[in-house]
Amino acid sequence: MLVPQNVYNLLKEAGFEFFTGVPDSLLKDFCAYITDHSTNHEHVIAANEGNAIALAAGHYLGKKSPAFVYMQNSGIGNAINPLLSLADREVYSFPMLLMIGWRGEPGIKDEPQHSKQGRVMIKLLDAMEIPWFILDAKSDAEDILGQAVATMMKNMSPVGLLVRKGTFAPYKLRKFAVNDYQMSREQAIRCIVDALDEDDLVVSTTGMASRELYEYRVEQGHGSDNDFLTVGSMGHTSSIAMGVAEAQTGRRVFCLDGDGSVIMHMGSLALVGQIGTPNLVHIVINNGAHDSVGGQPTVALEVDLETVASACGYKNTARVSTHEDLLQFMTCIHNVKGPVFLEVCVNKNSRNNLGRPNTTPVENRDAFMKRLRADNGSK
Repeated sequence: MLVPQNVYNLLKEAGFEFFTGVPDSLLKDFCAYITDHSTNHEHVIAANEGNAIALAAGHYLGKKSPAFVYMQNSGIGNAINPLLSLADREVYSFPMLLMIGWRGEPGIKDEPQHSKQGRVMIKLLDAMEIPWFILDAKSDAEDILGQAVATMMKNMSPVGLLVRKGTFAPYKLRKFAVNDYQMSREQAIRCIVDALDEDDLVVSTTGMASRELYEYRVEQGHGSDNDFLTVGSMGHTSSIAMGVAEAQTGRRVFCLDGDGSVIMHMGSLALVGQIGTPNLVHIVINNGAHDSVGGQPTVALEVDLETVASACGYKNTARVSTHEDLLQFMTCIHNVKGPVFLEVCVNKNSRNNLGRPNTTPVENRDAFMKRLRADNGSK
């Protein structure tokens, strides 16, 4: 396995002074080392991957020094536009090194949302004419990085490093956001679910929130036909929920969002607020961390999300941090006009033995839609 410190030192020796990106589970040990050994001006955890590409371009403009960008391969979708219309050598020609966690690599078992992305990953890079190299546990990191940097400088454009599962040796993050909020995310979700009516619908964000929601529904013996458990598509949960709410005007739709997710595509807040979807309740469970991919901090606990939502046009907004206040809000919400925005501040505690849904994404979709059709008297 590659030691994160050694790879970091090789990058520093190659002249990389600025690191940015969105954390990934395959890169979590390396990302954690960067977080612990860089200042906030040397390392920026970006809102999304396109944001990271733009930051890297700006860094080169300012210092004529290439930046290092990391991401999960699912984030390539966010990065394609600035990669092709900004960094590409046929446009502005910005050199940068992209470290990409190769989730869903063919032949490696992974979650369903990663299988297609992993299978087409190399084809995507080839289609964008981005040279790439593979980095794994047995790689000569100095040789691979040397080749990648040389290619990057020769072409004056982005070069990719595809990182396989199990490449990096373990490293425990030390510099993480600490808060003393009483509730965990799972406790908050259970409180919310207990207050829902039978007809209420839930759209939950990717990662641990959907897994915790699913487990609680199973524990209660209720099933999850009222829940759309979003896998992948980070940052788009509120837009999915808004689409459902606009189509199902007679039912309340609860969006269970996360802080990393809402920050990734904050423009959706303005859309929800200005369209004014009255039956939408947007709940952001904020622990200030990218919890599913290593625990690196987000900026969410430093941002007044409630004020942002209010400014975007949400009709009613609130912020709670205790079980008692959350329960009171959920009890009173029947008489509150939407769109509603609720920020729930929680700690970073989560279970190590958290399970995963045993249904496929298509089965979840079909069960959700079947429930809606049955309630509407359709087959």
